[in-house]
Amino acid sequence: MPRQRLGTDHLSSQAAILDIIRAAGTISRVELTQQSSFSAPTVSTVVRRLIDEGLVVEVGHGESTGGKRPTLLQLNPAARFAIGVHLDHGGITSVLSDLAGTIVARWKRPGIGSQEPPEVVDRIAADIRDNLARVAVDPERVIGVGVVAPGPIFQHTRMTLTSPFMERWTDFPLASALEDAIGLPVLLDNDATAAALGEYWAGAIDVRSTFAALYMGSGLGAGIVLDGTVLRGSSSNAGEAGHLCLDMNGPQCWCGARGCAEVLGGPQRVVDAAHDAGLALTGGDVLQDFAEVARAAGRGEEAAVAILRDSARYVAVCAQALANVLDLDLVVLTGPAFALAGSLYLPVVQQHLDATFFARESHSVEVLISSNAPEAAAIGACSLVLQSELSPRRPGLRAVEVALAAGS
Repeated sequence: MPRQRLGTDHLSSQAAILDIIRAAGTISRVELTQQSSFSAPTVSTVVRRLIDEGLVVEVGHGESTGGKRPTLLQLNPAARFAIGVHLDHGGITSVLSDLAGTIVARWKRPGIGSQEPPEVVDRIAADIRDNLARVAVDPERVIGVGVVAPGPIFQHTRMTLTSPFMERWTDFPLASALEDAIGLPVLLDNDATAAALGEYWAGAIDVRSTFAALYMGSGLGAGIVLDGTVLRGSSSNAGEAGHLCLDMNGPQCWCGARGCAEVLGGPQRVVDAAHDAGLALTGGDVLQDFAEVARAAGRGEEAAVAILRDSARYVAVCAQALANVLDLDLVVLTGPAFALAGSLYLPVVQQHLDATFFARESHSVEVLISSNAPEAAAIGACSLVLQSELSPRRPGLRAVEVALAAGS
């Protein structure tokens, strides 16, 4: 069966062709025509426009197939930049990336702590200005700022339901406050969705792949990408895998439900179990204590290993649920918790999927650890801006919106 041509889900031919060039690394105009849904004249016109705008450059010639050697095209990484900010209780991680998603600068600051939201916004804005000056990037070449946090998020406006760590931010108009402070467009999303988009944009994931990024930081969530399009749902909060009910009579979760995967096997549960087992923890934030449990497991301490394996079993059930419902071919473990203990989680998740994935006779589900796991959310926040501004796609799940966009 022929492979689906690329570009049909984008909002414009320019967005589609730029995305194909990004994914290919280097590609000729002929190959663009072959891989896309556009005619040769359309490809030629759009490529010329992208070159004129400085987004794409010609980088030599490919091998001849009998005629003139084709000219190869490539993104111009320094043409535009984006900033990604991961806002969390334990730390604020920020990165500056170029057009290709390569990190140009990174900085980490203390978390939101007990500060009021306006004070944190001022701090973020000052850090952005200082770091742009430090690496000599003209703010005019920065197309926007992506800000991500543990979900749920009501996109573009404010947080509507926050974890216990971020209650001060409930209903705070973060996007507009930060836009006013720094003078750049701001996009909001949850950290797991952003991390999945970052995996896609960085080029490590096949553009036709159907995958989920299971993200574990201070909580547990998932971002889902289907053929390069982020699955968002009606309020941009699809993928809350940490709030799958795994025990109807289980303990109360902060979200109001009982027996959620996060409360049964998330980072806070790992820390609580470590305390119950008598492990010596410094009593920092959740991730700091989780890191101590991970280090103890790395030293072979049986109690720590058992606690993390128990957590991994709940994560594996989350992966199974996502894989069965969405028919995934890939699960990426990402986020700071998996950066610390992913080598212990991965075999548990992989073995569970090998044994229980419904369509396993048709195809397997591969499990990987992200190479960007520690900063995945901030990198994803950059990717959110880059895709939104340079390569926007049609909404993945809203049939009415897709139909309206096609008719516009």
